[in-house]
Amino acid sequence: MTTGWTFFRGMSEMAHNQNDDLRSVVALVRRRIRRFRERKEAIGEENTKATLIDPILSALGWDLHEIEEVRHEYRRKPKDNPVDYAFFLMRTPRWFLEAKALEKDPNDHKWKIQTLTYATAAGVQWCVLTNGDEYHLYNSHATVHVDDKLLRAVKISDADQEECLLATLGLLSKDKMGENAINALWKAHFIDRRVKATLKQAVDDQDASLVRLIRKKLKDLAPSDIRESLKRADMRIDFPVVTTPPKPPPVAPVKPGREGKTPKMLGVTIQDLIRAGHVEPPVKLVSDYKGTTLTA
Repeated sequence: MTTGWTFFRGMSEMAHNQNDDLRSVVALVRRRIRRFRERKEAIGEENTKATLIDPILSALGWDLHEIEEVRHEYRRKPKDNPVDYAFFLMRTPRWFLEAKALEKDPNDHKWKIQTLTYATAAGVQWCVLTNGDEYHLYNSHATVHVDDKLLRAVKISDADQEECLLATLGLLSKDKMGENAINALWKAHFIDRRVKATLKQAVDDQDASLVRLIRKKLKDLAPSDIRESLKRADMRIDFPVVTTPPKPPPVAPVKPGREGKTPKMLGVTIQDLIRAGHVEPPVKLVSDYKGTTLTA
């Protein structure tokens, strides 16, 4: 049985082709943005959607004409305010996109609140605010200040940051949303931000535990000398932008059951293992069925 291998190889080729498509569409949209701004032309929200946003969404694998995937002016309840785009997987809304005209500033606090309110009311974790150039990705479920809900902000017009832009937009693709890749990146981002803040605070406050740690390494220095040195320090603590989800820790082997048999993992599928990062395609699968060894 060779169809499994063909499937995985086909999926890999599709992902590669999608990346190429996205890169070329980003270049097209960048030229349009430059042209609109050179003309100082206000194009409005509907034209922003049609000429700048829709091409990006299509390149990310979403069928904008299939209501099972994308719904426009979506309301979870009739009394709710509509969100411009709602993206569905397995008939469940996975993320929202709120669009503004190219000439609008997505950093405006009222637009952030509006977008996050839509997502929170519908119980949707991920939402995006964009003016067709800047894309701001927010985690509406994060129990932090509004500004700290931001995972990533990228600009199509900034060609110098293209790889980060493509990786960030790629998180919104139909495939990546199915894999929950964005959740793994949020965890790394959130942890890094907290560690950075804690380290900076420890240096700024000449934290006693930090002073003790340094003195343990430099026994000839007095604590007062170390504190004075920390006051003079101009330290930059930074982390590189994470563009791919970190690999999960290795899975411990399953212990045999009472009769020496490995317990069955009921309800766990190959897709679940791939999405969790425990299996990375292409991988060879082997099974015995009615005396015949099958491979895929």
